This record gives sequence, C-alpha cells and structure tokens, in this order.
Amino acid sequence: MSISYNKLWKLLIDKGMKKKDLRDGVEMSSNTLAKMGRNEYVAMDVLVRICEFLDCNIGDIVEVVNEKQERA
Repeated sequence: MSISYNKLWKLLIDKGMKKKDLRDGVEMSSNTLAKMGRNEYVAMDVLVRICEFLDCNIGDIVEVVNEKQERA
C-alpha cells in the first residue's frame, strides 16, 4: 500500500492556491513539500496543520492506494 496526495493538489487548485501558499501558510519545509510531491510519508502533525489551514478533514487531502488494485 502507498499514499497519494492527489486530493490535496486538486483542493489547492480549487481554492486558487499554489504549493508555495500552502508551504508558507502551514510553515512546513520545502523538503516536506517535496516529499509530498513524491507521495512519500510525512509527519502526522504536518497533515493536521494542513487540515487546519485548509479547513478540511484528512481524507480530503490524502488517500491510501492499494497497489495490487492499481496494477489490475
């Protein structure tokens, strides 16, 4: 299983925001944002801060992807 932040990127587009706006608003490092761009794990506190900043739930920004189903 892996994770995907595609929902987050779509939410940013819907809100007319750029990744830089998110990085600055949440006060996260560029490295963390880069990890998210590669669909890598980040700390839960970062995800919570993103949810607070965007006024959403964690399911609105990240999803778990079953790799076996994805390949089929």
